[in-house]
Amino acid sequence: MKIALIGYGKMGKMIEQIAKDRGHEIVSIIDINNPQDFDSPAFSSADVAIEFTAPMAAYGNYLKAFKHNVKVVSGSTGWMKEHGDDVKKMCTEGGQTLFWASNFSIGVAIFSAVNRYLAKVMNDFPQYSVKMEETHHIHKLDAPSGTAITLAEDIIDNINSKDKWVKGTLLAPDGSITGSDKCADNELAINSIRRDEVPGIHTIEYDSEADKIAITHDAHSRKGFALGAVLAAEYTKDHNGLLTTSDLFKF
Repeated sequence: MKIALIGYGKMGKMIEQIAKDRGHEIVSIIDINNPQDFDSPAFSSADVAIEFTAPMAAYGNYLKAFKHNVKVVSGSTGWMKEHGDDVKKMCTEGGQTLFWASNFSIGVAIFSAVNRYLAKVMNDFPQYSVKMEETHHIHKLDAPSGTAITLAEDIIDNINSKDKWVKGTLLAPDGSITGSDKCADNELAINSIRRDEVPGIHTIEYDSEADKIAITHDAHSRKGFALGAVLAAEYTKDHNGLLTTSDLFKF
């Protein structure tokens, strides 16, 4: 398969290596210094483009790829509120293809399935209060993480007493704390921590006077995310429309 890379940071380089190890060809690499290559024959020849860039750049990158009818796999977040409807229309009516996920890790896909099932069970036990915490490296710009938001939305879909998530506290690398984890009964607060080079830790807790139930996904490295992105590209090559991990992983 011919793959184009949009974004060539740590994740892009890891995706490149895994893709090559799986027998794929990297035909184009686009980074901040060569955006004109979107219009190159090499980029147009790609079966799929894998996009990992800043939240503010993602939507524009989709448009540039779709202009050449190149399918996109993306893990960028932050664009859905403003541009989600446009992208959905392009993929459902305009013949374009986007595989989007806030997290491509196979482990996170399994964790998400466990989270949804546990939330369904806990909906019948209102004596348990639910809270969330996510921890990432100091370079991460957004808080809470896209993965945490997706997990929170799955909880909200399955627990009747919750209908929205809110930003909780943010523990910055310098030790300062902003925000608050106090929220209304119908809200789910997501607390965030930024420290060291942590690839990603997500914890969901259900607490009561009697006991506490907690589930955690702790990524050891970015390799799981990169492998998942390549698996998504392999799936996207032969599928069309607006795709996500629930299409790739059938559980």
